[in-house]
Amino acid sequence: MDTHHEDQQHGHRNRHGHGTGGAPPAGRHHLPSGSAARGAYALDIDPGRAGWERSALRVLELAPGGVHTLVTGSSEWIVLPLAGGCTVRTAGETFELLGRESVFSGVTDFAYVPRDARAQIASGAGGRFALAGAKCERRLPARYGPAPEVPVELRGSGTCSRQVNNFAAADTFDCDRLIAVEVLTPGGNWSSYPPHKHDEHVPGEECELEEIYYFEVQGGGVGYHRVSPSRDGGTDVLAEVRDGDAVLIPDGWHGPSIAPPGRTLYYLNVMAGPGEERAWLIRDHPDHGWIRDTWPDEPIDARLPLYTAHPSPGPEVTP
Repeated sequence: MDTHHEDQQHGHRNRHGHGTGGAPPAGRHHLPSGSAARGAYALDIDPGRAGWERSALRVLELAPGGVHTLVTGSSEWIVLPLAGGCTVRTAGETFELLGRESVFSGVTDFAYVPRDARAQIASGAGGRFALAGAKCERRLPARYGPAPEVPVELRGSGTCSRQVNNFAAADTFDCDRLIAVEVLTPGGNWSSYPPHKHDEHVPGEECELEEIYYFEVQGGGVGYHRVSPSRDGGTDVLAEVRDGDAVLIPDGWHGPSIAPPGRTLYYLNVMAGPGEERAWLIRDHPDHGWIRDTWPDEPIDARLPLYTAHPSPGPEVTP
């Protein structure tokens, strides 16, 4: 089991210093902030480092006036502002991303960058930007994702209430392989619950997806994340998570993600898999799936939504 205590993490935690930058140790699924930094990236998880086939995530920090060039290779990417705004130039297009103050302040716009391309990311005021990627086959056009068109979903009820920003869910934004969403969990609540999995292909019930969780905690503090084995020798994690941490999930029942009292927990989910259909099909843990049946009888946490997308003059937005 990967169990990480506070006194084991202090040597890695430096969001801006980027830590040692070496490859994650074999079998390590919880990556404390700075432990998977490399070059320009505060976090750099590619399929080779993760030990799987497709999913990738980078976190780029730009100083005021900073410029970075992304070479996409055989992967498609989404540039998602975590804090600040930027300009993305790629494939003959220029996208001005207004961004946001932080992941806790609002929905953001984003840019899709295709495979076999170069993208220049520039920020006059500086900021922090997630680059969510997946190895893919099709080369789709570069596109802008407006913030008002991001569907904001309230999922669960009671102490299982959470907010999901479905900016690149399988049914909301066209990608070849990449699936990505943001989840915000009010203090004291559980999300990614009931525990569920997507590590095998079961037609109509479950699809195989590699998944990355990237965490931030509002105002600092600590949350917890659990992954339990779905097979002999499978992934087994109980992680204390803080700002900038990531958890890799190649297999297993994942959840809950637990927000500390008084602090909202944020995580970015990045997924991709080998299936012909780009879909998010999951199976709940048989010992915990019953909790869904209680949700209709409880109100959604009154603290939600933390924020919503503004009304859009374009396509209809699902609240």
